[in-house]
Amino acid sequence: MRILGVASASAALTLGAAGNALAGDIDEFSAEAKCDGGKGVITVTDADPAGVPATVTVYLENNGADVKKVGEQEVKGSREGTTISFAENWKPDAEYRVHVKATGYVDEDIKPNLVTPATACKKKEKEEPPASTPPAATPPATATPSATATPSASPSKPAEETGAPAPAPSESESTTPAGNPPAPSTGDSNLAETGADSNTGLIAGIAAVLVAVGGGAVFFGTRRRGAKNDN
Repeated sequence: MRILGVASASAALTLGAAGNALAGDIDEFSAEAKCDGGKGVITVTDADPAGVPATVTVYLENNGADVKKVGEQEVKGSREGTTISFAENWKPDAEYRVHVKATGYVDEDIKPNLVTPATACKKKEKEEPPASTPPAATPPATATPSATATPSASPSKPAEETGAPAPAPSESESTTPAGNPPAPSTGDSNLAETGADSNTGLIAGIAAVLVAVGGGAVFFGTRRRGAKNDN
């Protein structure tokens, strides 16, 4: 039993030491310089499956000395890896020191130091607004013909002079309707041909009245003479 107890204690110590070594291994941390939308960032990934909290500090280096402190963050690792980011507009071939400290486990830098890529991040070009559609061209206004027609420079010649045949008369002009004799034209009468004027009817009426009056006078005169002879 004593031997068994000693063996179990030894195994527990061994496993505990192995777990502590696994939790505090600096090889579980990695750093990388990247571009995010035209801006530079430095990312640190913690792949500690035990999830021991660790503090990560990033420094800009120049000739082996710290120039500035970029930032400091706390991270809890995972088997899949937990990543944190530091905003830094890094320059090409710049050097950064990344220090990791987990109390009781690890307190050292990630080796080797981080060196940025030889090409800087390109700034995202501004999107130009779409060109506005030009307005449709207005068609030129057409000239409106005048209400009155402009007379031609030279009057048209009659059909006899031009030699063109005269248009044939229509039916209404060439044919006189049956039963309606054509009315004589104004001013054309038989009286005009004989030299008489339009008072002939009036003179004839007056003459008839005078004849009737003369005949009556003769009749009454004859009766008066007959009466005297009888006396």
